[in-house]
Amino acid sequence: MKIKTFVFIFLLMTLELSAQNLIEQSSEFPQYWSYKGELVLLLGGSVEDNLFQIPDLENSLDSLMKVGGNYVRNTMSSRDDGNLWAFYFDAKKELFDLGKWNDEYWARFEKFLQLTSDRDIVVQIELWATFDFYRENWSKNPFNPKNNNNYTQQRVKLPEQIDTHPTWTENPFFWSVPMQQNNVLVLNYQQRFVDKLLSYSLKYGNVLYCIDNETSVPASWGKFWAEYIHKKAQEHGTHVNITEMWDPWDLDHILHRETFDHPEIYDFVEISQNNHQRGQNHWENGLKQIERLRSVGKLRPLTNVKTYGNDLGQHGGGTQNGIQSFIRSVFFGSAAVRFHRPDSGLGLNNEARAVISSMRQLSDSTDFFSAVPSNELLSGRDENEAYCRAIPGKYYAVYFTNGGEVNLNLKDTKGKVKIQWLDVMQSSWQSGVSIDGGGSTIIKTPSEGHWVMLLTFKH
Repeated sequence: MKIKTFVFIFLLMTLELSAQNLIEQSSEFPQYWSYKGELVLLLGGSVEDNLFQIPDLENSLDSLMKVGGNYVRNTMSSRDDGNLWAFYFDAKKELFDLGKWNDEYWARFEKFLQLTSDRDIVVQIELWATFDFYRENWSKNPFNPKNNNNYTQQRVKLPEQIDTHPTWTENPFFWSVPMQQNNVLVLNYQQRFVDKLLSYSLKYGNVLYCIDNETSVPASWGKFWAEYIHKKAQEHGTHVNITEMWDPWDLDHILHRETFDHPEIYDFVEISQNNHQRGQNHWENGLKQIERLRSVGKLRPLTNVKTYGNDLGQHGGGTQNGIQSFIRSVFFGSAAVRFHRPDSGLGLNNEARAVISSMRQLSDSTDFFSAVPSNELLSGRDENEAYCRAIPGKYYAVYFTNGGEVNLNLKDTKGKVKIQWLDVMQSSWQSGVSIDGGGSTIIKTPSEGHWVMLLTFKH
């Protein structure tokens, strides 16, 4: 009995230690993450979405880590030049075999998981890279009946050509699950792919899961795979966190309710499409989503894995709006924020690195997680000029999008304190004037540009 008791206690301790290495919802601050038992804000940027496929992976991860970044996106995509597909390719037949693997593809994936784990970088994996299954990308996809020796178009009813955008949802590949077409043969190979992915990823605690990228397919597809992955994780003796990413830019669209309203399926909410909004609308819409979850008792992390905006691209309102969106997301309470890859986002260029470094310095400051959005403390403020995050009487952080001057209500404070200014694009601090608490004071930035003012009062 003593030996059995010892073994039982040892197993419990092992499970507890294993749980401490996971990315999990914080019990103290449920809209944020905890990793390895520590409260953490996820900040990131990367040169590509399918990072496991890039040649200079280690340097890219080191570059992110150097500025305090700890969050990347990884789509299981193979559509770019030089990418590998997951399946074995028979050069003689010029066909893929869905029953055999491309070992190098999975070796890249495993290396990626190990390198990110070693650096405490959290990975948000997207299982189904939606755009790999439409238009020119579908023409070379191994799941296309014309590209494999495992099934014919007549047998599985998958088209060999799809010319429409994914929002038309004309690929029955995404209708294979039992609640839809129950396409057993296709589903078998989909399951093999997911099982293979999980055979690597479930070994690591730094992984978040997203079913799709910008999907418009019926909710039963995501529900099926989310429940399946949860069960596989349980069988493996661990727990995972899963979400879905919907296509509509309007977060009030009915599709988004599938994640907002179902915490029993989705552990966190991906709101990257909010980053198509601009300025004050972006801020107010972000706050609205947090309040939506809080009001019904379902508060949990909201992630922004794609922050758009780059002067070289066509999405996101340009570089300055991309920077503003990233910082606004941090200030309104997003649990994870990442710059989208170029040219739709800043990726990990010098500007992105400066912003990540500055937001890490701010989030490391005392009481950041306890503070809440508090624009009601600002007056004399123009639209999109400044945003406040505060614990009245104790902690005040104000972000200025391009310099400016506002009145800050400090009626709940006492004593004298010196203003600190964070020059966001230089990632450096400057001391400002000393001010008295107890009333309203004018806060003016040292110059134009992105600035954060920080005041901390001691009791």
